[in-house]
Amino acid sequence: MKAILNILLAGIIQLGVTSLAYAQSTLDNIQSTGIFRIGTEGAYSPFSYHDASGKLTGFDVEIGREIALHMKVKPEFIESKWDGLIGGLDAGRFDAVMNQIAITPEREKKYRFSLPYVISKAVLITRKDNNDIKTFSDLKGKKSAHTLTNNFAQIARHYGADIIGTNGFNQEIELVSTGRADATINDKLSYLDYKKHRPDAPVKIVAADTQAAQTAVLLRKNDTELKAAIDKAITEIKADGTYQRIWDKYFAESD
Repeated sequence: MKAILNILLAGIIQLGVTSLAYAQSTLDNIQSTGIFRIGTEGAYSPFSYHDASGKLTGFDVEIGREIALHMKVKPEFIESKWDGLIGGLDAGRFDAVMNQIAITPEREKKYRFSLPYVISKAVLITRKDNNDIKTFSDLKGKKSAHTLTNNFAQIARHYGADIIGTNGFNQEIELVSTGRADATINDKLSYLDYKKHRPDAPVKIVAADTQAAQTAVLLRKNDTELKAAIDKAITEIKADGTYQRIWDKYFAESD
């Protein structure tokens, strides 16, 4: 009987240890390992891209580094194609995603967002010589180039466009420039950065969404403690001037 009781007691202790392991939050894991894993695309200038030396950089990347610094951990950026970012978060490959993820009601049903760190408008982009498309409503029946699962593609579908799948913003602009797509919708800041580096590109903005989109760090729904830590870091870097310094580096000319 004593042996049976010892076995049962050992099982209860083991169950308790296992339960504690499963109960450990994402923030606990980040603090214990000292690593904050951030999923990002690495191919979306000026937010997440590789510079001439091959180093990963961009507005989102720099903000992510500062958030990690204020959390007293090291950032580890894990690159993925856009279509794999949210799936990677679901699968636990990342602790968070920073890649200009817009806050939408659909995403808020399943995920949690930090405080927004970018507010910008979606713009409709066409070739310079295109006079058929002047408003979002003119997209009906037209070919619009997009990464298939992003929110800009959803806007285009809403207006009746036929979607041409792409790998990212640069390919979208290339398809519009060469006439293989009639239009694309993207973030105004991305467009202005592209034109800064490619002033002769034969594209133009024909319309802007009246409602500005808010971009935030994407988290799993149950990561309330991590959200609080990230929100605190975002508030701190805005208060101490770090955020404005990084903003001016990338977007001073767009203000």
